[in-house]
Amino acid sequence: MNTNDAVPALAAIAQEHRLAIYRLLVQAGPEGMAAGAIADALGLPPSSLSFHLAHLNRAGMIAQRRESRSLIYTADFERMNALVGFLTDKCCGGQPCGPLAQPASPPAKRA
Repeated sequence: MNTNDAVPALAAIAQEHRLAIYRLLVQAGPEGMAAGAIADALGLPPSSLSFHLAHLNRAGMIAQRRESRSLIYTADFERMNALVGFLTDKCCGGQPCGPLAQPASPPAKRA
């Protein structure tokens, strides 16, 4: 991935509803979700959902396929991983560091 690919991808998820849609599709995994199920889960009207799905699709962050009468949407995991790789490329001069070197731990409990 390069800057010309990263900017539209980041712009696509830099909006509250589109980010929520994208995160929901990531949770759904490769099976994806029907447009109606996405609308129900997020409480979005169909016209708004269509607008946001089209924006994410144009940016290459999601894919769409038809199953019978339903449109099924899935996150493009390859593109997501490429975007994360682009953002973290050469972190700490290419050496393992901070949060990239070790898994995140839950916050400490307060006494």
